[in-house]
Amino acid sequence: MNFIRKLQALFRKAEHLLLPALEEKTKVSGTALNELLIRSLLSDPKYAEPNRLEPYGFKVYSQNDEDGIVQEIFNRIGAVSRTFVEFGVGDGLENNTAYLLMQGWKGYWIEGSPTCVSSIKKIYKRAIDRSQLIVENAFITKNNINSLINNSLWGGAIVDLLSIDIDGNDYYVWENIKCINPRVVIVEYNGKFPPPCRFVMEYDEAHCWDGSDKVGMSLQAAADLGESLGYQLVGTNLNGVNAFFVRKDIIQASEKDIFPIPATAANLFNPARYYLKQTCGHFPKHFLG
Repeated sequence: MNFIRKLQALFRKAEHLLLPALEEKTKVSGTALNELLIRSLLSDPKYAEPNRLEPYGFKVYSQNDEDGIVQEIFNRIGAVSRTFVEFGVGDGLENNTAYLLMQGWKGYWIEGSPTCVSSIKKIYKRAIDRSQLIVENAFITKNNINSLINNSLWGGAIVDLLSIDIDGNDYYVWENIKCINPRVVIVEYNGKFPPPCRFVMEYDEAHCWDGSDKVGMSLQAAADLGESLGYQLVGTNLNGVNAFFVRKDIIQASEKDIFPIPATAANLFNPARYYLKQTCGHFPKHFLG
């Protein structure tokens, strides 16, 4: 019996020593596998169409590959004010505009978590002090979004990019924004529902994401709403999480086609591929001094 207990203790000690190394090796292998999967997916001929955005995707501070897609969109249409508005920004180290902030853009963040806002104020103190970034702690609804933006002094301003990520009422909030007319809009869509399925989660002012897939809107619903607001769907990211829209007047002013045709949900849909979430061996940190 004593021998068995000693053997069990030895196994526990070995497990304690070996598991961290095994987990690190698995993480590295998972990153390599992720890259192989992305390359394999992009080998599909549909992504070879010159105006598709998926091949330009990369991650700096975005959750997935959105940073690269945003960069490519503005490479094609240019930036006017280099300003953004984003809500649902987390702690500021994984969202769609932190990379723009790092490159000298300025903007307005709204976040519902007091803990995250406290972190942002510490992390981005210098950017806030020099008025490059305005941060608001608020729970967003379709009824308060315009007053929030107006109170930030961004109402009526030329905004290059609006990013909406609140895991629920995104459709209704975008539908009700009247105080700005952003040139580019990013909205999350529910990649569970392929076109032509038109799914929109029922409005719930107190909604908080419960971790399930009952969130937001389908891509078809997002495309239809964008159309009604004067926007053209120009692409989605490979992970099947975010949809990108550009104002129609900007696209029509171009002398040539700069985004995929047909600009339909059916053509530009990517299914939910949450397993492609990109990771790195180093935790993120800002570079704003």
